[in-house]
Amino acid sequence: MAFAPVRVAESEFGALAPVLAFARTIPGVSWFAAATLPLTEADCADGAAYAAALGFADAAVEAAASWPDAKRIASGAGAAPWWDAEESAAKALYETALRAAPERAVLAALTRATDAASATVHGAASIALARAGIADAALARAAAGAATQACYHAALALAARAGAEHAFAIKARLYAGGRWPLGIVDGALYLL
Repeated sequence: MAFAPVRVAESEFGALAPVLAFARTIPGVSWFAAATLPLTEADCADGAAYAAALGFADAAVEAAASWPDAKRIASGAGAAPWWDAEESAAKALYETALRAAPERAVLAALTRATDAASATVHGAASIALARAGIADAALARAAAGAATQACYHAALALAARAGAEHAFAIKARLYAGGRWPLGIVDGALYLL
């Protein structure tokens, strides 16, 4: 059974214009371009700010040295308290966004961001892995899935007018800088 897409007129987006603008920028991001390169001061500062914004102010910012390291770290990150903190933040943002715009418009705007990400990030992850001499379709899918979720989260933050210092806005900056934030595990935020 196929579902018809929800049609929303541009005029219905109103307060969601920043989400639509963000969706248009997604194809131009240098996804995973800095993966495995040494962390910069900006990476470390944004990583620390992201962790603190989620309630993990004591988390160290660490580099994942390689794509195989990233795979190992990411596979254990899903059950961590960090994951729960992100889920709670997403739920709160969604509720706030619904106070600013009709649900159908919020869903349509969020869909534009995730569709733009889905059309872009898998190829970028595959290319980054190939440049590292790695053929791992599952890891490319995991990286792409994480990037798509980050785009959804960033769009939620924009829809809720959460500001540039919200954890999801900071996480989007890390991705825009070519990094993959793998999660907060054992007291450290790992970045590839």
